[in-house]
Amino acid sequence: MKTKKQNSFLSNVKSVSLAVFIALLIRSFVAEPFNIPSGSMKPNLLVGDFIFVSKWSYGYSKHSLPFSIPIIPQKIFHKNPERGDVVVFKTPEDNRTDYIKRVIGLPGDKLRIKHGQIIINDRLILRKRTDDFIDNDHNTSRKRKSKYTEYFDDFEIEVLDTMDNGPGDNTKLYIVPPDHFFVIGDNRDNSSDSRFGNFTFVPFINLVGKARFVFFSLENSRFFQLWKWPKSIRVERIFKPIK
Repeated sequence: MKTKKQNSFLSNVKSVSLAVFIALLIRSFVAEPFNIPSGSMKPNLLVGDFIFVSKWSYGYSKHSLPFSIPIIPQKIFHKNPERGDVVVFKTPEDNRTDYIKRVIGLPGDKLRIKHGQIIINDRLILRKRTDDFIDNDHNTSRKRKSKYTEYFDDFEIEVLDTMDNGPGDNTKLYIVPPDHFFVIGDNRDNSSDSRFGNFTFVPFINLVGKARFVFFSLENSRFFQLWKWPKSIRVERIFKPIK
């Protein structure tokens, strides 16, 4: 015969198990939080931003699940990303590490970069110099960095390009294969992306989701350093949409 204490313990276990199961379902199929650890997407995403990524945007695969459990072998309910989307994906280098970049090249595109400007299907993407970006990461002195606005057909984005003729400012011609995408960081001189050796194209199945908005942001502080929050919270970035 079970005691009242045993019944209470089993009830608590069931409640916790149900809560964990629901949390895993939400994380796998609805939205997942991510932290931005590097400056490769400046000026639009900053180190210390915490973002929500929608998991339904491009369908589901094994990479939608924790630890990429292989119970969904192919993409299901899939929808292609659009040019300009900021996406989280598993890098093709190891199919395990999460990267966040912007989709620039779609399947079938012919793409190259010349003197820092993108050329897609023989069309030059115009860009214009704007106000400098003030960088203040890692408690260093404030640094001014060159910022540009790039003008695509249906959208425009702000990017950093601080070095003339940097390693990624002049590339060969790329032809994006079917079911793959060419991705670049908005911080053009400080991003490991499709222009360099670790990977060239991102397979569609590796897409985890679309970055939607910043839900929290800390400057020069870690999440668990609560005593630093009063001076570190970037209030102006909370619930900021990601464009």
